[in-house]
Amino acid sequence: MTDCVFCKIVEGEIPSFKIWENDKYLLFLDINPVQTGHSLLIPKEHHGDLFDMNVNEYNKIMDTAKSLGLKLRSSMKSKRVGMVVEGFAVNHVHIHLVPINHGGELHPKNIRTPSKEELQSIHEKLSSDFKSILQ
Repeated sequence: MTDCVFCKIVEGEIPSFKIWENDKYLLFLDINPVQTGHSLLIPKEHHGDLFDMNVNEYNKIMDTAKSLGLKLRSSMKSKRVGMVVEGFAVNHVHIHLVPINHGGELHPKNIRTPSKEELQSIHEKLSSDFKSILQ
């Protein structure tokens, strides 16, 4: 889809802080996180709505979210990883995976814009930690 920012990220037309990818999915840092380590999991194939995906695609992305969420929790040493799917800002399926330690940490009021250096630092840590996950 030509006007989709996430499709452009998949194609390498827009830079991102990629943490992990395989042939079907991409995980990258959210540039306006609600918590440090807030990442987005997207399918490389464009889908506008999670619930419009067929059952096999839906199950596979949710299984992938679980695996990556567990790795994110371990890497960030958080108590949990919150998961949010709403998709209004970008019409491309994306699952927010957010390291959290207390209730209320997923609230949009927590959105901030970290420096490029801060994003680069967390990117280096996470991409290094995620190398152990099989593609």
